[in-house]
Amino acid sequence: MNTATVPEIKNEKIRSIITKIPYFGTPDVPLVSTTQDALPIADIVDDIVLYKDGGAAIILESSSLNFGLLSEKEQAAVVGAFAALINSLSFSMQIVVRTQRKDITGYIKYFDDQSAKITNPKLKSITEDYRRFITESIKKKTVLGKRFFIVIPFSPLELGVTKSAQSILRKGPLPFPKDYVVKKAKITLYPKRDHLVRQAGRLGLRLRMLTKTELISLFYEINNPEPPAVKKDI
Repeated sequence: MNTATVPEIKNEKIRSIITKIPYFGTPDVPLVSTTQDALPIADIVDDIVLYKDGGAAIILESSSLNFGLLSEKEQAAVVGAFAALINSLSFSMQIVVRTQRKDITGYIKYFDDQSAKITNPKLKSITEDYRRFITESIKKKTVLGKRFFIVIPFSPLELGVTKSAQSILRKGPLPFPKDYVVKKAKITLYPKRDHLVRQAGRLGLRLRMLTKTELISLFYEINNPEPPAVKKDI
């Protein structure tokens, strides 16, 4: 397809007028930014996520419970305990379920290495049947891994600092001193965390607060996802 080219402007007066137009006067420089600039996170201190608006949050990771394998009475008990947990809440929280595609090639290789050491014919036959079952399941369904998180937020309105004092206290990316925000967040968030841990224990779940290193790793993986793995014949 033929494309028309813009003729060179030789008239200095017209050229000066065009260059004064913002669109034409903008230099052809690529926009450079980082993912961190777009995130609302300012810092992570003492395992507490600090937001740029002065808010904060803690993240708890929950263990899983295979509800389908429980008896009817056990399922009823779990439902009742979960209802009690929800009714006991006097604060907001967010439940996040993260699903990722799993590559179990390493597991299959480890399984093959261990099964090669088996000398008992019956055990070897059982392991071969199990491997066949795993490989057939992979061909039919995608293997997914799930992680469950509970986010307990801390609003900047709970800091108790007026708008007029923000300009005086502002230092760095936060609208308030970092130590002040961390102190107020701990006073508010830790009792809520302890309450959820106790209530989750009645469900047979274990809640664990993520550390700074784990939080950094989690946010990095969310914002820099790995490309989907290509299925290979196993």
